[in-house]
Amino acid sequence: MTLIQLKHFIVLAKAGSFVKASTLLFMTQPALSRSIKSLEEDLGNLLFDRVGKRIELTSFGQEMLARSQFLMDEAEQMKSFGKKLNASTSGRIRLGLSSGPGALLTAPLMIHFAQHFPKFHLDILRANTVNLTQMLRERMVDALVVDIRSLRPSPDLKIQEVMEMKGTFMCRKDHPLQRLDQVNMEQMLQYAIASTPLSDELARILVERYGEKAHPESMVKYTSDEISHLVELAKSSDTIVLAVEACGKELVELKLSPKLQANARFGLVTVANKAQAHFLGEIKEVMRAHLC
Repeated sequence: MTLIQLKHFIVLAKAGSFVKASTLLFMTQPALSRSIKSLEEDLGNLLFDRVGKRIELTSFGQEMLARSQFLMDEAEQMKSFGKKLNASTSGRIRLGLSSGPGALLTAPLMIHFAQHFPKFHLDILRANTVNLTQMLRERMVDALVVDIRSLRPSPDLKIQEVMEMKGTFMCRKDHPLQRLDQVNMEQMLQYAIASTPLSDELARILVERYGEKAHPESMVKYTSDEISHLVELAKSSDTIVLAVEACGKELVELKLSPKLQANARFGLVTVANKAQAHFLGEIKEVMRAHLC
């Protein structure tokens, strides 16, 4: 059994057919068939059920797919483990950021790596938590920083460096509601509400505190994964934004009664049981400096 055979197995399992897999691997179908057959003989079990031209993973194959992916990840880490990365060497990390972390961390991360590791490659991808999680599982990114309230718990994901940040309703400084000492939900709902996609947990908090009228599906009129766009909307209109307070530095908190008292919980997410990517510690350092 070799790492090349495991790679063939992983690609075939994801592609779902020998035709597609052999194209992706730049090899002939007979050669790929021989590689998979040899691997099955070494393992003593079939990895695929072959139904005509279709193939399906056996239960054993499903178990081996997870183990094979882990071994391939370990092998990739071992290739670069001997090189101690520092300011004079190069490397790469791919980081996924959801809306809030993206607004707060993108510039600080780039500045940090530009100043301390100028030859290092930092790829930042911005998307919503659902899409980023899928990208992490498919190894398209090495790690995520997302609001873990929007993340479904799963044994294949590891969460660390969780930090809480205040969430609140914000508006421009000369908004009509800023003239009032206190604002209730009925008064606030006379204006449009904007937010990033909200977690089920926050939706429950809103309904418990303000009633069914505050459920995001009926309350929120404008939704975007990019929080900077929502802040610009609030600055140029009477729209009220529900977001992490630190993301709206040019806005002011609405004096809502009762107060929202709900925090975003930003965490670093990686694949469980996978060797830590190089310079993940640098990501944590920037998180601690800018999310506390």
